Formats: sequence, C-alpha cells, structure tokens
Amino acid sequence: MDKPFYFYTGLSIVELTGRRARNLVDLLDGIETLPGSSIYYHTHRFLIQHHYMFSEPLNDFAFWISDVLQEDLLAERIASVDIMQFSSIRQLRDRFIDIIEAYLKDNRELRTAPSGEEFHFMKCRTFVLPTHHAAETLEEFAAMIEKISRHSLYFHIFESRLRLEKETNDFSYWLETSLGENELAEKIARLDPYTQTLEGLRKTIHTLVTRRLEGR
Repeated sequence: MDKPFYFYTGLSIVELTGRRARNLVDLLDGIETLPGSSIYYHTHRFLIQHHYMFSEPLNDFAFWISDVLQEDLLAERIASVDIMQFSSIRQLRDRFIDIIEAYLKDNRELRTAPSGEEFHFMKCRTFVLPTHHAAETLEEFAAMIEKISRHSLYFHIFESRLRLEKETNDFSYWLETSLGENELAEKIARLDPYTQTLEGLRKTIHTLVTRRLEGR
C-alpha cells in the first residue's frame, strides 16, 4: 500500500461575472472568453443543487437556448454533449464553441432574448477542505463511502476529474495505485455519474466495493 486515501470536500462560492448574453453571438463570446470556472458552473450547477432528481439535467446553456431563444435544435445539440468524454474544461469549452459556430453559419437570423431574460454568466470559486475521514484498506474505504457527505462525494468524482484535469476520479486512482485494485478501479471509472443522483452513485460505488470484498 502506498498511502491512505484522505477524503476532502469542496465549498463553492458563486459569483456574478458581470457578463450577460442577449443572443447566440453574445453567448458564444462569453463561452470563448470567460474563465473555466464559469463553464464548469453552468454545466454542473444542477448536479449538486438538485442531487435528488433522477433525470439527466440540461446544462444552463441548453436550457436558456431552448426556453428563451427557442432554438430547440441547437439546444438539443448542446444538451447532448457527453461531459464524460472530456477530461478538461478547455476541451468541453471547445466543443460548445464548435457546435454554436456551426449553427450560426447555417442560421443568420438571430433571436434576441426579451428584456429581463438575458443569460447571466456566473462562475464558482471552490475552496478545498479536509475532512476527518480517511481509509487505508478496502474495508475502511467501503465504510467511509457510506459516511462522507454528498459534497465530498461530488468533489472526488466530478470536481477533481474535470476541473483539476485528471484522467480519472480520485477513488479509481487511489484504488489502482495504492491498493492494486485495478479491476475495481476500472468499474468505478466506467460509471456515468451524470445519469444518476449522488445518493444513487454512492450506493453503486459501495455495492461494487462490497462485492469485491465478498469475492476475495
């Protein structure tokens, strides 16, 4: 064993950027130029705020394009972007840019949002905090998965992988590099966390770990 797994949690503070969009050109400009924390916020806000819902959420960009601009085709394309395919905000940003630019080439007439319904760009600043939870063995890891907060689970699955540009989530990395649990690490890495609730994700991970313990 290399080292224990120390569980962390994240505290996010949401900030206004002062930027807003009235049409697709404005939206494209904001996506191109605003910091990655803004892209992350508008694609992940739903996950922590509505952790109890089962349906796969729309990101804020797709929701506004559909609900306010009523550009349903573009909204569908933006909503269908599979975030799991990307390991960095930069890659995700570029994908949104490509989709919107291609749409604008074929659609010259821009719809403008009514007054009061503009898209307001936000961003989040995350402070990483230690918890008192740690695990040195697979048995301890299974016990801690049941105890940690939703925010801690969210940090190690979502935040650490995409915002910190890691190839995989923190759990899979530790299981593989410290415990040599390559198969279990891969099973957890293959989970799509965007299609289930945080509590559902917790139960799935715990089930995979306990099955591995029972199969020893």
